[in-house]
Amino acid sequence: MPTVAEQLRAAREAQGLTVYQVAEITKIRTDHIRALEEGNHQVFAAPVYVRGFVRTYAALLKLEVNSVVAALDAELSLDERLRKPPSLMPGERGFLDVLMLQLSKVNWRVALPSLGVALILLASYLGYRAWRSGHAKDPLSNLGPGLHQPAQPASGDTLPLPPASRK
Repeated sequence: MPTVAEQLRAAREAQGLTVYQVAEITKIRTDHIRALEEGNHQVFAAPVYVRGFVRTYAALLKLEVNSVVAALDAELSLDERLRKPPSLMPGERGFLDVLMLQLSKVNWRVALPSLGVALILLASYLGYRAWRSGHAKDPLSNLGPGLHQPAQPASGDTLPLPPASRK
């Protein structure tokens, strides 16, 4: 059985179309059409492009699109690089990537007002607790023992002693 590339080239030549005419009709670049007819799938970034271009090209040539795409899938399954779709993220996902993904899922029209209400309730509760603890305390409990200090020093620092008793 001929490959998909051979089927496309043979059908195009049978209809007398050039690569440039096919490119103009399908809006597929000429280098991509040549790559499809050569079976060079390495030119394309992902298998989805190959499938889409082959589907469009086969429909233009009036080939059985489903059978051509099934044959193409069989051919692509042999190539390791085109077997599965490429990763959208190069390398490993870090903490920041996961965090940003989760934040992008949040409905901010609901989350921001809810967060504001929660902050107001938290501030009210903490304010009430501070007010209650302030009223329950003795305001003079933190003072140490006091010493009396007169405003102006007295004329004498000591009191006079009583006269000595005579025996």
